Amino acid sequence: MTTLSRVDLAILRVLEADARISFATLAERVGLSKSPCWSRVQALEKQGVIAGYRARIDAKAVGKGLTVFALATVDFARHEAFEAAVLRHPSITDCHSTAGDGDYLLRIVAADVEDLDTLLRKELSRLPGVQRYTTTVCMKAIKEGGGVMEGV
Repeated sequence: MTTLSRVDLAILRVLEADARISFATLAERVGLSKSPCWSRVQALEKQGVIAGYRARIDAKAVGKGLTVFALATVDFARHEAFEAAVLRHPSITDCHSTAGDGDYLLRIVAADVEDLDTLLRKELSRLPGVQRYTTTVCMKAIKEGGGVMEGV
C-alpha cells in the first residue's frame, strides 16, 4: 500500500469528483502551485493510485436502459476461461469474484427485457463453466459510481 500525504488525498478527492478540472484549478484547491501539483498527479498515476480517467455515460441515453445483477456459479476448473469471456463481453459492465452463494456477481446492461432474455439464454448461460445463475432486475438506481475517497 502506498503512503499518501494529506495533499495527495486532497488531490484524489478533487479528481474523483471532477477529473476534467484544470491543473491550475486543482493546484489552487489543494494549496499547491501548478507544477508541483502536476508532478504529484503524475506520481499518483505512476504508482497506480490513479488507475485511469473516464466519462460516466447514461446507459438509457445509449439504449441500454435495463440494469441487471446476476450471481453466477462456475465450475471450479473453468474460472479462468469464464473470466476471460466476461472481459470480452460488451453487455457485462462489471464482474466481481465473490464468497458466498455464488462465484461471481455481474452487472449487465440490456436494452429491454427481450434483449435481456436473449443475453441470458444465448450468451450468459453459454459462458465457459456456468453451472447456474440467478438474476435481479434493477428497478431504480439510488446511488451509482460512488467514489472511494468519500470515506477516506
